[in-house]
Amino acid sequence: MAIPDFKAFAKKIGVNFNDISLLQMALTHRSYLNEHKSADLEHNERLEFLGDAVLELVVTSYLYRRFKDKDEGVMTAYRSALVNTSSLSRAAVSLKINDYLLLSRGEAKDTGRARAIILADSLEALIGAIYLDQGYDAAANFISKNLLEVIDLDEIIEKKLWLDAKSRFQERAQEMSGITPSYKTMKEAGPDHNKMFTLGVFIGDEQVATGNGLSKQEAEQKAAEKALEVKGW
Repeated sequence: MAIPDFKAFAKKIGVNFNDISLLQMALTHRSYLNEHKSADLEHNERLEFLGDAVLELVVTSYLYRRFKDKDEGVMTAYRSALVNTSSLSRAAVSLKINDYLLLSRGEAKDTGRARAIILADSLEALIGAIYLDQGYDAAANFISKNLLEVIDLDEIIEKKLWLDAKSRFQERAQEMSGITPSYKTMKEAGPDHNKMFTLGVFIGDEQVATGNGLSKQEAEQKAAEKALEVKGW
């Protein structure tokens, strides 16, 4: 795999890096180094750790200033909606981070949630790199431009998207039918250390949808997500 033109990417996102190696590190996945052990590179996990903290501070500060009448519990839920994997991966796609990531051949083939996680993590690492190279204000401006100004927080609040899928489905089911949904384990497969659960979500006797996950909690969330789609809620 050819090394991408990181200077071109820096120009594209409007950041004039003093140390371009920080940008390269931000976009280097651990799996790439496993296949290129002789490469004189570092993976992005430490930068991701830093960027996550910077992102949380910037978003928290934004919410604190914008919602003067909300308590910390509500603002925590709003923050989760703004910085979850889905939101961050969409922002990463808009920035075309995918075109500049250094990944193993196997990871490069990943799609769906696995790729979304890699993209979200890389965006956090990029934020960490900007913070180290340019300082807090530059990182805050980048987050504002590419996340806070792009995501429609008013829509999130209006449609209660800040609630997790299970909570949203329960609220809508109670509103529409007066019944609290229930969840039932339909199937368990695989060894104990890597078991896959299939759970069904029911409104009364009606099975609305099923979901799979590596834990019952994950499977419940997946089932609720599908149930919201099935019901058009």
